[in-house]
Amino acid sequence: MTNPFTSSKKIFAAYASVWFLIFLSHVAIIMIVQSINFYSAVIDSSFFNFLYLVIGIGIWYTVRFNNLENYTPLKIFLNHIVSAVITAGIWVAAGEFIVSKILSQEKLYLEFLNKSIIWRFLIGILYYIAIVSINYVIIYYNNFQEKVLKEVELKGLVKEAELNALKYQINPHFIFNSLNSISSLTLSNPQRAQDMTIKLSSFLRNTLVKNETQKSKLIDELNNAKLYMDIEKIRFADKFEFIEDLKPECKEVEVPNMILQPLFENAIKHGVYESLEKVIIKLSCGIEKEYFKISVENNFDPESVPRKGAGIGIKNIQNRMKLIYNQDNLVVVDKKDSNFKVTIYVPMSGK
Repeated sequence: MTNPFTSSKKIFAAYASVWFLIFLSHVAIIMIVQSINFYSAVIDSSFFNFLYLVIGIGIWYTVRFNNLENYTPLKIFLNHIVSAVITAGIWVAAGEFIVSKILSQEKLYLEFLNKSIIWRFLIGILYYIAIVSINYVIIYYNNFQEKVLKEVELKGLVKEAELNALKYQINPHFIFNSLNSISSLTLSNPQRAQDMTIKLSSFLRNTLVKNETQKSKLIDELNNAKLYMDIEKIRFADKFEFIEDLKPECKEVEVPNMILQPLFENAIKHGVYESLEKVIIKLSCGIEKEYFKISVENNFDPESVPRKGAGIGIKNIQNRMKLIYNQDNLVVVDKKDSNFKVTIYVPMSGK
């Protein structure tokens, strides 16, 4: 840690300004109380206060050396008592020597100087205590700030690790389902299985590129999710239809990447897989108050779909949204009759 009084021009200017106020007060007190002439008062105040301004900068190194890592509290206290006495003694002796030489002809002032040695010594000790106290406060504050910054940095690293873990969790889950689809087509329709493999490869390549960032534009997410829909379209053909209703202002909004694909995957798995009727999967986006409202909904056969809660994909989205935006109410799941809907609220502030 550098000397706080010289670490920046602003801090040094503030430090020097304090001593300038002390200088003015010193001059006024000597002139009014002791009837010393202006010239002598200015010389006295200038040298004594300038000396302690310099000494005060050096006291920092005494404070830095006397810390709890090196000494016990009692040892630190005793070291500072000794240092205060020595510092005050040197300050008074040096000041008295210099000023007495300059004002050697001022008998009234010299008498005052000799009588004031003791209270100057006591003032020197008070100056030492004040400067030491300020230094310890600065050390404590800097250590506290450093601790806060480290905690923030650590929380950021933990948060990033959690987000990456959740994000990477999507790929194995999706690959597992896709490979099952490809496997089922290998014997019945090799050409469609080949097409599906090629699209899966494109999807994963695109996903790997995006894994380096936490957010992307909604339109990019939609285009990537459509690759997934194309993969499943090869297997299910006309069993489902995709409809999108995006307001123009929604296309450029930044959302957590891989946020749509799990919703489409959920619609396919719990809607198309089990339904005998055609399933309509609809994506819509608009503005609601201070949020971009993104909804994915689909119809399903309530008698065929197993009665299970939200799957891995939706829980994943809920956790990611909470981590990124520090709100736990941004994902709403609504299941009524034969309609399943997941709504995501993205704060317009982007925080």
